[in-house]
Amino acid sequence: MRTRQLLDGQYDKNPALMTITPGAGGTESQDWAGILLRMYERWAEENKYKVTVVDYLPADEAGLRHAVLLIEGSYAYGYLASENGVHRLVRLSPFDASHRRHTSFAAVSVIPQIDETIEVEIDPDHLRIDTYRSSSAGGQHVNVTDSAVRITHTPTGIVASCQNERSQHKNKAMAMQVLRSRLFQYYQQKKEEEMAQIKGERKAVDFGSQIRSYILHPYKLVKDHRTDVETASAERVLDGEISRFIDAYLTWSKGEDNDEK
Repeated sequence: MRTRQLLDGQYDKNPALMTITPGAGGTESQDWAGILLRMYERWAEENKYKVTVVDYLPADEAGLRHAVLLIEGSYAYGYLASENGVHRLVRLSPFDASHRRHTSFAAVSVIPQIDETIEVEIDPDHLRIDTYRSSSAGGQHVNVTDSAVRITHTPTGIVASCQNERSQHKNKAMAMQVLRSRLFQYYQQKKEEEMAQIKGERKAVDFGSQIRSYILHPYKLVKDHRTDVETASAERVLDGEISRFIDAYLTWSKGEDNDEK
């Protein structure tokens, strides 16, 4: 009940759209992005959330180049907003013949899915719609068909794709949902930046900030750098046990809000 009291944001009850993108580092970071995808899928499964892989681009050797998840269930966005930022992995590389220690990064972006009741102005003339064949080999995440859809909003350059359905119509509808949510987030951020300029405030740019480290060598530790919550049970965290970090973030973020007020 205490945790639910903290979930009082305007969009906390909404489904969450999560994008996972590997950082620089080639196969190492791509594999790390794939591990994060599995971690969130396991967390969602354990907490009775529905996960739909909207878009998935596999990497050549291991992991992924890009993935978009739609996570639906009670307060999905409210909980998963805690994961927004850069995640850092330190381990002995399974791809290095010398078995040296490597540091990898992956970015996780989480936005609320916006429903039809929230108006987002989209001029149809500003949309470029392309259809293409899924680039995946199929299997666990993506059906291999020619029905994949990519929609580009030309004024902003924002792109949304969907290839999880066999129907081109359904893929287009889901891609539009993703696009509306991304545009809504984009316009909200622009308003906040404009207000900050008017007030003379300097806002910290938090995209790209390292929010959590997952260390597997020379010792095992997962630490959140915002809340200082940590655990030595790294394997369990990577198996989806991230609720302790989410709960601590909710308390921490509300404390920060109160300090600002």
